[in-house]
Amino acid sequence: MLKNKLFGFFLALTATAQAATLETEAPPLLLPQPQQMEAAHTSARILTRYHYKVMPLDNAMSEQIFNRYLKSLDPEKLFFTQDDIDHFSSARTKLDDAIFNEDLKVPFAIFNLFERRMVDRISYARDLLKTGFDFNQKESYHYSRSKESWAQSENEIRDVWRKRTKNDWLLLKLAGKKDAAIRETLDKRYSKSLAHIYKNKSEDVFQIFMDSYAMSIEPHTNYLGPRASEGFDIAMKLSLQGIGAVLVEKNEYTTIRELVAGGPALLSGKLNIGDRIVGVGQGKDSVPTDVVGWRIDDTVDLIRGAKDTVVVLDILPANVSLDGKHKLISLVRDKINLEEQAVKKSIIQVKSGGATHQVGVISLPAFYMDFEARSKGDKDFRSATRDVSHVLEELKKDKVDSILIDLRNNGGGSLSEAIEMSGLFIDKGPVVQQRNANGEISVQSDTDSGVAWDGPLGVLINRSSASASEIFAAAMQDYGRAVIIGEPSFGKGTVQTVINLDEVSNNDKEKFGELKMTIAQFFRINGGTTQLRGVEPDINFPTATEEDDFGESSFDNALPWMKIDAADYKTAGNLSDLLPLLETRHDARVAKNKDFQYLVEDIAEFKTHRKTNLISLNLNERRKEREKRDAKEKLREKSADANTTETKHKARDDGLQASERSLEDEIAAEKSQKNAKDVLLDEAVHILGDEVDLIKVDSKLAANVLPAL
Repeated sequence: MLKNKLFGFFLALTATAQAATLETEAPPLLLPQPQQMEAAHTSARILTRYHYKVMPLDNAMSEQIFNRYLKSLDPEKLFFTQDDIDHFSSARTKLDDAIFNEDLKVPFAIFNLFERRMVDRISYARDLLKTGFDFNQKESYHYSRSKESWAQSENEIRDVWRKRTKNDWLLLKLAGKKDAAIRETLDKRYSKSLAHIYKNKSEDVFQIFMDSYAMSIEPHTNYLGPRASEGFDIAMKLSLQGIGAVLVEKNEYTTIRELVAGGPALLSGKLNIGDRIVGVGQGKDSVPTDVVGWRIDDTVDLIRGAKDTVVVLDILPANVSLDGKHKLISLVRDKINLEEQAVKKSIIQVKSGGATHQVGVISLPAFYMDFEARSKGDKDFRSATRDVSHVLEELKKDKVDSILIDLRNNGGGSLSEAIEMSGLFIDKGPVVQQRNANGEISVQSDTDSGVAWDGPLGVLINRSSASASEIFAAAMQDYGRAVIIGEPSFGKGTVQTVINLDEVSNNDKEKFGELKMTIAQFFRINGGTTQLRGVEPDINFPTATEEDDFGESSFDNALPWMKIDAADYKTAGNLSDLLPLLETRHDARVAKNKDFQYLVEDIAEFKTHRKTNLISLNLNERRKEREKRDAKEKLREKSADANTTETKHKARDDGLQASERSLEDEIAAEKSQKNAKDVLLDEAVHILGDEVDLIKVDSKLAANVLPAL
């Protein structure tokens, strides 16, 4: 017990000493590694020859890489000054030579200066905490600086940080915190930011620089280092090999946030949410390596491993102090299925035309597919289409009247999955067209006869629905098969492939990483493309996003919109008479729906604030703004109580960052958000209820909308 107490005291003392010395020490000098310089050259040879948008790596491209690299490092222009940019200006046209000559000293030198500037700025912010601020002054702060010029002097950038720090303090003050508590909270926050700087590695620099090169060609071309490549693979197949625990960093400790159902961690019964992992060992009798203060991704690398191998965890339980008793736990790694990111279903009942209809909702976060298992001939390989097909069978047994596919925030995934999933709702026919770099056009089709669901169908999208989501939604729209509801989608109309650089270079070990490279552009079967414009919904919902801020149109080097000949296809239905009727009912309903109108008001207010890009740093003014918001929320809550709706008073801003809240509060907030009323989903379901009602009473309309029935 005494040993554990001394160990806990030593850890606390070490952490304090590190925080005290970090601000005076320069971060470790990061240098390019030989394999990184080889990987850069190999990537350039591939990108300049085989990309859909062939772009030479020359002086002009070098300038684009230079600007994008700086933007990736300092997007809000909070760290560099104009003098810093000028200092490296001679490199603007030399980064092409740096890549070809396998000499990456300049991009690494830029990053090393960036780290030094981060230390300077954050240390200055910590110094400001000693004296506090005068909140009676009339001044304001530009909270978004992405479109500002670089600070012209050290005094100018310091003034930016003074206002930034003052705003951090003011947020906590408005939340009712006392000055001493505010000073302690912010000092810990800035100290933690400093600590993260000292954990950067050469691979982080190379990842950012190579991504800057790849994305200077076209927005969806990326470099994936070995670690990023592993993450991409996990996201596509929805599985990994490990212990089945979701981990977060809390106060320098890797902490268990969630235990995955069916995983070794949960099945062992020995681990709990909030437990801290202080050491990791490989093999049954191994001595765990101390991981306190490590980057969480480094700790995760130690915990993951091959199926059926043993990992030993040194655990500091959630319910003990830092000097409490540890426990050693051995777990056998297994395959973990990430069910939280898979297809989910629900059934929502809605009333329309005096009748109650059941709408089956299928939420699809991504078009995933386990390519490796499929290529090995595994008959049970995981895929989004298979999961959706299974869910459809269940919903049909539940006798639902309509199906809504929720693709909000679905960023895409497998192109083949988008095609196969389209086949669940249409008979044989083309789904998407592709144009390669040579201008050759091919048509990819659903070749399976029959459909899994031939009843009323809707697709719900938003601005974050991209790529494969847009292929599916566009196909359903072009075939007249589904009502498309929501916001205009992202506008990504390009196809990528992943190239393993180690395979290209015949490397025995993983050294170079991968390229995710654009090789084609896809087109709708009607000849148009989703590129730039996205999929335009049949029934539009209000949106808080602006085209210049988010989506394909926000990129300065996106491919242009274009049109080709339509494919040879036959529509599955005609919604032209149905859509005006649905729109009329939708407009009438949302005009009376207070929750929907509150959303419209909030979006309008958000857009106004974003355009002004100013926030007051005067305490009285900010209090009045908060009181006004509180009064509005209370009025809404009172109205909700009177009308028995589910609208609840919004929680006040406590001024804290997510990592500064307790794990219990963080999980509770996430749960509350998940359980909050989904106004847009609710309205989309009502629209499909209207469709069911309309076609039941009008046989001619039904024959147009669903001729197969």
